Amino acid sequence: MSSGKKDDQPEGSIAHRVPDLGALELLLAVARLGSLGGAARELGITQPAASSRIRSMERQLGVALVDRSPRGSRLTDAGALVTDWARRVVEAAAAFDAGAQALRHRRDSRLRVAASMTIAEYLLPGWLLALRSQRPDTAVSLLAGNSATVAERLLSDEADLGFVEGLSVPPGLDSTVIAHDHLIVVTAPTHPWARRRRPVPAQELASTPLILREKGSGTRQVLDAALGGLARPLIELSSTTAVKASAVSGAGPAVLSELAVGEELSMRRLVRIPVEGVSLARDLRAVWPTGHRPTGPARELLSLTRA
Repeated sequence: MSSGKKDDQPEGSIAHRVPDLGALELLLAVARLGSLGGAARELGITQPAASSRIRSMERQLGVALVDRSPRGSRLTDAGALVTDWARRVVEAAAAFDAGAQALRHRRDSRLRVAASMTIAEYLLPGWLLALRSQRPDTAVSLLAGNSATVAERLLSDEADLGFVEGLSVPPGLDSTVIAHDHLIVVTAPTHPWARRRRPVPAQELASTPLILREKGSGTRQVLDAALGGLARPLIELSSTTAVKASAVSGAGPAVLSELAVGEELSMRRLVRIPVEGVSLARDLRAVWPTGHRPTGPARELLSLTRA
């Protein structure tokens, strides 16, 4: 019983029936130079390789394309017709390539970064400076906020790469750990805790009103998890700088990244308070929308964070 197909109907993908661009460029070079050897030299291949490619193209198309003689190579009538078609295909491919390059340039000309506060203030400046030395023409914009805000920016396509400090990865994002951090308890030197000889136990830390970052921040997530959600806010502030300033003024104890308080500790504006019975370690992560691995300048920035 007939399948309904004609015997001479071509089958399969067009990619299997049409010569590749390299072969078409070779045919155009033969037509222009009148020499298979000259075409091979122009394209940077050997003459035997060029001859093999022409023969393969002739078998694929089922027609002779080039007459070879001691005086050179001449297109057959079919070859001249195929060459005219080939020119249009190669020109279209060149236009396609130019458009793709323009898209890459547009993508690579900007980088939108969203980062939670500690990373934005204390780590990103160095990474962005290194990126600028590699990509001086890339314009970088930085959106700083808490970890929840970073996730929102990425998922709404307002950022190309994000950095967060919380215990978990927000839904809809993939991640990789780029650094490790510790939260520490600090007070002004005048606070009673600064004079005690023994560490502050977890229960006392949980029952003491603290100067805290707002809910949704990575710092707050880690502290709440460590204390079983029992952290008591004396003041809730939306930036690390504001939390530090309040602690320096003597308003009360604060919990901050050790990255953020190095200068204040060295100058004794703040004192580190030992604690026991609680772990305040955390991972710092780069994040991006699930299934969309960073490319271009975002990928380069990600590699710099690991250097």
